[in-house]
Amino acid sequence: MTAGGLLAGCNTDQVSLATNAKANQPVPPKLIAAMAEKDMDLQSPILVRLFKQEAELEVWKQTRSGQFALLKTYPICRWSGDLGPKVREGDRQAPEGFYSINPSQMNPQSSYYLSFNTGYPNAFDKALGRTGSQLMVHGDCSSRGCYAMTDEQIAEIYSLGRESFFGGQKAFQLQAYPFKMTPVNMARHRNNPNMPFWKMIKEGYDHFEVTRQEPKVDFCEKRYVFDAAKPADAKRDLVFDASARCPAYVIPEEIASAVREKQAKDETEYARLVAKGTPVARMNTGIDGGMHKVFAAKIPEGSTGLSESAEGTTLQMLAMAKAPGTIPGHVNPPKPNLDAVASAPAPREEPVVAVSAPAASTRVAAAAPAAKSESGGFFSNLGRKMGLGTADTTVTATATPAPQATASVAPAAQTSTTPATAASRLKAAVTRFVPGHDKSKDSVKEAAKDTPKPAVAAAKPAEPPKPDTRLAATRPALKPSVSDGAGDSTPMISGAAPVVQSNSFDSRFSAVK
Repeated sequence: MTAGGLLAGCNTDQVSLATNAKANQPVPPKLIAAMAEKDMDLQSPILVRLFKQEAELEVWKQTRSGQFALLKTYPICRWSGDLGPKVREGDRQAPEGFYSINPSQMNPQSSYYLSFNTGYPNAFDKALGRTGSQLMVHGDCSSRGCYAMTDEQIAEIYSLGRESFFGGQKAFQLQAYPFKMTPVNMARHRNNPNMPFWKMIKEGYDHFEVTRQEPKVDFCEKRYVFDAAKPADAKRDLVFDASARCPAYVIPEEIASAVREKQAKDETEYARLVAKGTPVARMNTGIDGGMHKVFAAKIPEGSTGLSESAEGTTLQMLAMAKAPGTIPGHVNPPKPNLDAVASAPAPREEPVVAVSAPAASTRVAAAAPAAKSESGGFFSNLGRKMGLGTADTTVTATATPAPQATASVAPAAQTSTTPATAASRLKAAVTRFVPGHDKSKDSVKEAAKDTPKPAVAAAKPAEPPKPDTRLAATRPALKPSVSDGAGDSTPMISGAAPVVQSNSFDSRFSAVK
């Protein structure tokens, strides 16, 4: 009778989901074994963190102790734009900030294998007038403002989110960052005009680092607030509005003190790094996004773009390694945006000033409802059945952009007052982007080019050997898990329960709720 009632209530989307093999793929046995080793339940809550510079997506899962622990790190196949938040529709920027993903944002019918909507723009983005829509985490390794994985990777990530909803999690948090918010990265990007925004979201990063709990996110006065709580003498609940004045709130002392201690250590290390002359990262507005090194190594003339390879590894060294999923033949590796470089103003040479960062105030926040996602039908109905809207949780800070400090090297024997031309800047950008090119020589070569001097014949360096570029010729309808090798029949660890797909997503979820 129960099954009959469920079938009677199914609409077209629910029926298609019941037969959607992609959306119903079980969690791979190796991941279930990893959960057992880390004291995690299959259906416990998850949390996702994204890092552009490292080109990594982390899935964290709640252990039986109640804290989150890292389950698995996935290399990102492609992201687009630059380091920094998304501002407007069509800018190709992938969002940065805090977002909330509920069942209505999961899209089993995605044109990019499987996907979930980030919920951009959230209340913070909207308060700043920022625009954009359909910003996803999806498969197909193709990005125009999204975070793109391989089909095998997104199938695995999707299954983890699905199981967390089965377990009763109403929404999982997505934290998107330009890079890991460490003192060395903050020092390297200290002159970036996005730094005020990055310092603001670092507060939430720090809250998670010290508590290993999902930080509560709120918005007021066009900024993020983390882990805000009602004061002891308050007579009513807190009400937050992204564009309005912040209500009186407190941060629990055990969280506030731990965050203050971490921030004090970070600021001390930051000041030490700046004082010793840590180089400022080059602004790369002419390059479109990045790609993890394990994927770039498999593509002809592949480059990591704005993502950085780990020290001691090269694309040539990774060329023979196994890629975590199928790389489609139409993949588009990061390349310079030639129009943007040609039209960019000539860089100004300014000294890098060492300034210690002011101590950040420790305040906190709660999740605001998100914008409606692309995926309707079944998942939207699930969200409504659970009393959920399409959650939206990202933030962006407004700040007056600071001038960029560019470290440049002039030729030793001569100086020039001739400004760099658009053509010379264009050539420099393209030259910098060639794999294996020594970027430390860029400014010397460009200055030497623009300075009147006798022509000097230079030997053309030999091109480095190209890696093995052979890709898979076909894409199967269902991708094998990236956690399991082909034909792998790894035995189950004791205590790990296999996932058996006995019926539809709807009937399984109905039993939970």
